[in-house]
Amino acid sequence: MSRALSYRLARLASTVGISAVLVGCGTDAGGGGAASGDIAALMKARNLTEADVAAALKTYTPTGKHDEYYTFASGGHSGNLIVIGVPSMRIHKYVAVFTPEPWQGFSYGDQSTQVLDAGARDGRRITWADMHHPALSETAGDYDGKFIFVNDKANPRIAVVDLHDFVTKQIVGSELIETDHGAAFVTPNTEYVIESSQYPAPLGGRYAPIETYDDEYRGAVILWKFDRERGRIDVAKSFAIELPPYMQDLADAGKKATDGYLFINSFNTERATGGTAEGRPPMEAGASQNDMDYMHIIDWRKAETLANAGRTETIADMRVIRLDTAIDEGLLHFVPEPKSPHGVDITPDGKEIVVGGKLDTHATVYSWEKMKALIDAKDFAGKDAYGVPILDFEKSIRGQCEIGLGPLHTQFDDKGFAYTSVFIESTVAKWSLKDLKVVNKVDVHYNIGHLVAAEGDTVSPDGKYLIAMNKWAIDRFAKVGPLLPQNFQLVDLSGEEMRLLYDMPLPLGEPHYAQMIKADKLEPIDVYSPIGIDPYTMKVDPNSVAAGKERIERKADGVHVYMTAVRSHFTPDIVRVQQGDQVHLHVTNVEQAHDATHGICIGSYNINVSLEPGKHTNVSFKADTSGVYPFYCTEFCSALHLEMAGYFLVEPKGD
Repeated sequence: MSRALSYRLARLASTVGISAVLVGCGTDAGGGGAASGDIAALMKARNLTEADVAAALKTYTPTGKHDEYYTFASGGHSGNLIVIGVPSMRIHKYVAVFTPEPWQGFSYGDQSTQVLDAGARDGRRITWADMHHPALSETAGDYDGKFIFVNDKANPRIAVVDLHDFVTKQIVGSELIETDHGAAFVTPNTEYVIESSQYPAPLGGRYAPIETYDDEYRGAVILWKFDRERGRIDVAKSFAIELPPYMQDLADAGKKATDGYLFINSFNTERATGGTAEGRPPMEAGASQNDMDYMHIIDWRKAETLANAGRTETIADMRVIRLDTAIDEGLLHFVPEPKSPHGVDITPDGKEIVVGGKLDTHATVYSWEKMKALIDAKDFAGKDAYGVPILDFEKSIRGQCEIGLGPLHTQFDDKGFAYTSVFIESTVAKWSLKDLKVVNKVDVHYNIGHLVAAEGDTVSPDGKYLIAMNKWAIDRFAKVGPLLPQNFQLVDLSGEEMRLLYDMPLPLGEPHYAQMIKADKLEPIDVYSPIGIDPYTMKVDPNSVAAGKERIERKADGVHVYMTAVRSHFTPDIVRVQQGDQVHLHVTNVEQAHDATHGICIGSYNINVSLEPGKHTNVSFKADTSGVYPFYCTEFCSALHLEMAGYFLVEPKGD
C-alpha cells in the first residue's frame, strides 16, 4: 500500500464526511495500513476508481441507520406508489393504491375492496392504472408529511393515501373526463387537489363523431375539495372548469406571489385527431405544426367563488363552470409557450414559471408580474378560436435559457439554481435562475423524463440530492429479456458540479414523477391503537374482538365469525358452515408489538388479508362450494408460524 494512495483515501474519507479510520488510512508503527491495503486490493479487483468509492460511501447506509429523505414515486402501470429511501435508494414499500395487491391484502375481501370499487367507471371494476404524479399535502407551499395524492391517467381517478399508516383511504373519479394528466397537484394549503384532462372527449362520457371534434370535444380541470380534518376529498364541494379541446398536459398551483392561480401546459393547439387509416396524417405529425402551444392560466379562487354562487351546470354529477362563463368572468387566459411543452414549474418564490418545450431547446422563464399586469390591463395579443384571451409572449417572459435538445421538467435548489431534464440529450442541466445560463450538465442513462430534487418544487427546496427518472436502461443492468426496468439515478447536488452516485433498476410499471420529502416531517404509527382499529375509519370497529370474546354466531344475514389472531394461533381455529351460507369474518390482531403482523387466507375463495398489530378487518363472502379449506397465517410471525392455522369446513347441502 503506497503512502500516496493511503493519503488519497484519507482525503476521500474526509470529503464524504467519514473518519479516516473507517477506511483504515491511519498508519501504524510499522508504517503499514492493512485495512487501507485491503481497500486498495478490492478497488483493483473490481476495477473501481476513487470516484466510485466516494459515490458508494455517500449512499451507503449501515444497518439500523435511517435515510434522510423519503421519495414517493409513481408505480406507473402497476398502480402502486413506491417508497424509496434517499440516499440509500432502497425500496421500503409498495403502497397499494389502484390495483389489487396481495402482500397487503388490498382488495382481497376486506374493507379495502370497497375503496378500490369506488373507482369503478361505467359500472366496471378497474384493476389496473397508469399512475403518473404523486403530490404530497402542503401547508403554506411546503410539504407537511400528512397525505399524498396520486392520479390514474388511463381511468381518471384520484387516490388519497394517509401517511400515518401508508394506506389508501379513498379513491374518487368523475365520468366528466376520459383521461387525466395534470394530476395530482395541490394548492399551497391543500385546499384542492387538481386533476386536468389530457385527451379531449365529449364531457360526461357521451358519444360524438370525431368529425365534430372542434364543437363537441372538450377538456376540463377538476378541483377536488380536500377536507383535511376528515382526510377525505369532499366530492359535493368539488367542481370543474370546461376547457377548449386542446390536450392539456402537466399542471401546477401557484404559491406565494402566484397563490390563487393554476397553470396548465397544453399541446395540440392544432386540434389534430389523427386518422392514418383514413388517409389523414398521424396525430404525431398533426399535433406538431404550430410553433407555439398555450399555457392555461386559471384564477381558481375566483372560480371557487363562482362555483359556490351556483354559476355552474351539472354534468356527470359534477358541477361545471362552462367555458363561456370562464371567459366572460376572466377565469381563463392563455399565454403562448414553446412547441409541445411538457413541464410547468413554479419557482420557490412563486414569481416565475419555467416551461420546457420538448421540440424546443430552451427553458422559458415567465414573469408573473408581467403576466398579471397584462391581465389586469386587458392587454391581449388576441383570442383563440373559442374566445380565450391570449397574452403576448414577448411581454410575458423574463427570458430564455438555452438548455439543449428536449428540455422537459425543472426542479429547484436553495442556492438559486434550476435543474432541467433534457430528454434527447439524456442529461440533467444545472442552470442559474438569475443569469439564465447553464452552469454544468451530467450525463444520465437514458432518455430522462421527470426528475425530482429534495423538496425541489416547494417554497423551501433543499438541494442536496436529485433523482433522474430515466425511461430506458439499455446496457446498465444484467439482461432480463426485451422488457427492461426503468433506471433511477441518484445525483449529488452538494458541490459546484453535479455528480452521479447510484443506478437503481426499478422493475415496476413505468414510473413518471416523484416527490422527495425530509424523513423527519413524517410521523407514521407503529401499531394500530387501541386494539380493533379499522384503518379506513381510524376508529375501533363495532365488530372488533377482544381476547376471550371469540365466538361464532348464526344470524339472519349469515354466519358471523368473531376471531382473534395472536402468536401463534387463531381463535376459533375451526369454523363450520353450510354450503350457501353468507359468511362474515371479523378478525382482530390483538398484538401491540411493533412489526407483529399476521395474515389470514382461505385458499380457493380468493381471500387474503394483512393483519397489522391492532388492526381489525371484516370479510364477507358466500360459501358456495362445499369442501375442506385450510386457513393459515400468511405473514411469518414466530417459531410456530406454520402451526398458526385452522380449518374452514363447508358442509354440503343436505348434510
